[in-house]
Amino acid sequence: MKRTLWITLCAVFLGASLSYGNAAPKPPEQNWSFEGPFGTFDRKALRRGLQVYREVCASCHSAAHLRYEKLKELGFTESDVKAIAAEYEVPGPVGEDGNTKPRKAEPKDFFAHPYPTEAAARDANNGALPVDLSMVIKARPHGPDYVFAFITGYAKAPSDLKMAPGMHYNLYFPGHQSAMAPPLSDNQVTYPDGTPATVDHMARDVVTFLAWASEPEMETRKRMGVMVLIFLSIFTAMLYVLTKRVWWHIKHPS
Repeated sequence: MKRTLWITLCAVFLGASLSYGNAAPKPPEQNWSFEGPFGTFDRKALRRGLQVYREVCASCHSAAHLRYEKLKELGFTESDVKAIAAEYEVPGPVGEDGNTKPRKAEPKDFFAHPYPTEAAARDANNGALPVDLSMVIKARPHGPDYVFAFITGYAKAPSDLKMAPGMHYNLYFPGHQSAMAPPLSDNQVTYPDGTPATVDHMARDVVTFLAWASEPEMETRKRMGVMVLIFLSIFTAMLYVLTKRVWWHIKHPS
């Protein structure tokens, strides 16, 4: 019995050690405009991030929980949103042959998937399934810091690390072997506002966009929270004054 317990404990500690050795380091903390109780989204960064997503990320990654009509919150007009949606196709009605026919997306539709099926996505990505990006900031520990570190964390693999075929070394990916190649390179996009399209800047912009995509109502929630706190503070002060007035004549025993 003791021997079995000892073997079990050794196995647990050995597994923990191996997991720790393969674990990615904690990503460096970044400064984001949307963090903190009064944080807000930089609208210019959001529009640039949308551009990076559309021109770089959308060829492999979906954003299946985001509707095109939400883009009006970024300053786009209704006609702009219709034009953006019309660039993509989504499954349409079922035809007489029993198959769905594609149609142009409309503002009410969710963002289009880049692949028709999961099998097609895996075939195009060395067997790996590209994650959906609409909730990736919420789904990952350290959220925006991790996604930014992952995007910018590609490097040359150490000489003592045997890389699997088709994998790419990443400092912040668990196990350090990612099936996704480095997605960004300098001047990969051209920003209409003239902002330099460096890897760092594009990564920050697309992370800002993905943070908004994961919680478009964040600013409204924060404003409501501040208003509630102000109301509770005033209500508490009024209740304190009222209590003192009502009970001021009551003498407490010494």
